[in-house]
Amino acid sequence: MSSQAMYTRFERLWHWSQAGLIIFLLLTGFEVHGSYTLFGFGKAVALHRLAAWALIGLWILAWFWHLTTGEWKQYIPSTPERILAQTRYYAFGIFQGKPHPFHKDKQHKLNPLQSLTYLSLHVLIGPAIWISGLFYLFSAQWQHSATFAWLPLSVVAIVHTAAAFLTLAFLIAHVYLALTMDEKPFASLRAMITGNEPAD
Repeated sequence: MSSQAMYTRFERLWHWSQAGLIIFLLLTGFEVHGSYTLFGFGKAVALHRLAAWALIGLWILAWFWHLTTGEWKQYIPSTPERILAQTRYYAFGIFQGKPHPFHKDKQHKLNPLQSLTYLSLHVLIGPAIWISGLFYLFSAQWQHSATFAWLPLSVVAIVHTAAAFLTLAFLIAHVYLALTMDEKPFASLRAMITGNEPAD
């Protein structure tokens, strides 16, 4: 079967680096939250902070890349009808052996539901987690300022934790769909490693 180049080296490096950092942040973050003990509280805090700065740097680089290459267009939401068709496929079509309603190409790497989901991740969940994280990190400074004195640290913690749970939910759904939505097993996983997608 022939294949087509789909993902650049940068996209693949960004994808796997981001995935590794997010998993590590979830691991250390839930330890800081008191869910379990793995590294020890103090070390978990230090590692979480380090990984957070690395992820922020990666996001800034990725945003620059998206804006300068025009890849930001991948996240433009589709019509409600196309989003509904994709939702129906994920809810029922996969289990009935129906063909995928949309096919990837270089200009449309994401299906309509992926575009909407990733847009939400980039403009809602991502900013919520890093803004609340930065507030938490610099809490000693802003709590004594007149501008943010009204904002309780407990609210910042709740926002940060809620965004972390949404990120975890996205990660689980992302892995599940990446392993189940292709006609050939692990095709999406292989594509994100090699950069090549089987041609339709």
